[in-house]
Amino acid sequence: MSDGWLQDQRALVVGGGSGIGRAVVDAFISEGASVGVLEKDESKCKAVSAMLPEVVVTCGDATTRDANEKAVSETVDRFGGLDVLVNCVGIFDFYRGLSDLDSDVIDQAFDEIYSVNVKGHIHSIKAALPALRESKGNVILTESTSAYFPGRGGVLYVSSKFAVRGLVITLANEFAPDIRVNGVAPGGTLNTDLRGASALGLDSRRLNDTPGREAELAGRVPLKVALSGADHAWSYVFLASRRSRGITGGVIHPDGGIGIKS
Repeated sequence: MSDGWLQDQRALVVGGGSGIGRAVVDAFISEGASVGVLEKDESKCKAVSAMLPEVVVTCGDATTRDANEKAVSETVDRFGGLDVLVNCVGIFDFYRGLSDLDSDVIDQAFDEIYSVNVKGHIHSIKAALPALRESKGNVILTESTSAYFPGRGGVLYVSSKFAVRGLVITLANEFAPDIRVNGVAPGGTLNTDLRGASALGLDSRRLNDTPGREAELAGRVPLKVALSGADHAWSYVFLASRRSRGITGGVIHPDGGIGIKS
């Protein structure tokens, strides 16, 4: 039986069609929330709609103003408001260092990765801002262990996740006292559809397909666990709930304890 941590809360999960975002959708529903989803992949949109008919699914590109405004509008129209915005959209660079990047792909790769990992967050928050101000709601952005420890991504991915850290701190200050803004910084995650940038020729490559990934993830952290999206989702539940009403500008690190590794 649900504890009802999110009873009567109305949430929009951007990137809710797979991976961590999909796990957040499931966890939010189990805790009593009404949920909308913005997802780019049409097959994922159809799958969510088929499995969770109570969810408002908007198919669209989360890097654009129009898709975010449409998702907010459809969610607000169905549920009468919006209390929580979660953004889980991301794209990877498969550890490409600056030395590994050809000069002629830097512009395109930068634009693609920053558009997904940073600009999309800004568009989603801007679209949701009026509804969140009305409800005195909160925002949860997806950072990454990559933004705290070297070697967990390449130069474009890591720097883009540092930018998300900046969004959390800057917007928490700007929106206080009415809207809380926090982040979750997951460690390496099993069973996600996180893919590489097409500008780098990596769009068909999934991080989850790395051979021996579960053992590798467990082996790199003190707790010796390989975490899934479902494990990370409870950090989002806590930050979305009224139990965290005194927290803003903060971040939860569901990463197996990598920060204490000597």
